[in-house]
Amino acid sequence: MKIFTPKTTTMMVASLLSLTALSANAQPTKKNPFDPTVLTADDSDTINHARPKKATNNKTDKSGKRYTTVESAEYIDAVNNAVWTPQMKANSAMTVKIQTLLDRHHASVGAIDGGWGTHSKNALANFQRMKNLPATGKMNQETWEALNQNSKDILVSYTITPEDVTTFNALPKDTEAQSKLNDLGYESIQEKLAERFHMRIDYLTKINPNKQFVAGETITVVDTGSAFENGFTKVVINKATNTLTAYQDQTLVASYPVTIGNTKKSVNTGTYTISNKVKMPHYKATITKNNKKETAILPPGANNPVGVVWIALNKSGYGIHGVSNPEIIGQLSSTGSVGLSNWDALEVFANVDENTTIEIH
Repeated sequence: MKIFTPKTTTMMVASLLSLTALSANAQPTKKNPFDPTVLTADDSDTINHARPKKATNNKTDKSGKRYTTVESAEYIDAVNNAVWTPQMKANSAMTVKIQTLLDRHHASVGAIDGGWGTHSKNALANFQRMKNLPATGKMNQETWEALNQNSKDILVSYTITPEDVTTFNALPKDTEAQSKLNDLGYESIQEKLAERFHMRIDYLTKINPNKQFVAGETITVVDTGSAFENGFTKVVINKATNTLTAYQDQTLVASYPVTIGNTKKSVNTGTYTISNKVKMPHYKATITKNNKKETAILPPGANNPVGVVWIALNKSGYGIHGVSNPEIIGQLSSTGSVGLSNWDALEVFANVDENTTIEIH
């Protein structure tokens, strides 16, 4: 099986916006014969909506959501050998394969988890647009053949390295306490590896039952392929669909799910340019202490409110950035700007510059 090695990034510093936290809920929809648009209403809670036939060790997490671990060898084989047919019924193995193939074609679904929802439907429709197919957001034979062309295994082996197993600590919830830390890094190796391989944490642990996640141990991960690297001339952010689409001239080449604005501050439509780009930014948060507003500077890290990158636009407070939790994508942002999963934000970061036009619709 294919073996991966970890990636590294460089560090820079910036000072950004203020901090609020919001959440949203979604209602599941009725399952049908395999039409990916009806598996779930939202990608944020999908582990128990589409599960493989063989499963063991039912568990309940702290939020009360139920998920399962799987018999790995059988499930890996089911995912890697899955072939779409019009009569197919909803199943996690097929969904993971479609999500991963979309990711490889730069039509991101956000965190891969085996459950189909709005992000995945939008990604499929954008992939169809890339291939000049009818953008229905539903799978058909022509779309499947374009998506699966020359595909390789979806789930592969990865051996955890000593470099992967750094120091992990639970982060304080209090903003002032966070400001006193040296960094806001990963809280666990599971979180670190889930981001590297574009997976939800609970999906990573689901397909790796009884693993200790220690150096030298081999685990199963998603092979997401290579990042896009040919540059974007235009980026379009759609507030109605919570998507960021990227173009080379008039050709759609990539798409990503995003979270835009918050209840206190919406993001205005318009055309913008990029004024600055920063990796591993600091974050300027406003806190209330002794009935007074004070400023707290949060250190950089994957769990910084704006994640691992900040792309500043030519309007004060506007930017494109990562997020500390990819599961909030599609909900209202904590920063009032445009947030992506850290891995998608890094891909956008690498492909835009001061000549890239940013449109918000």
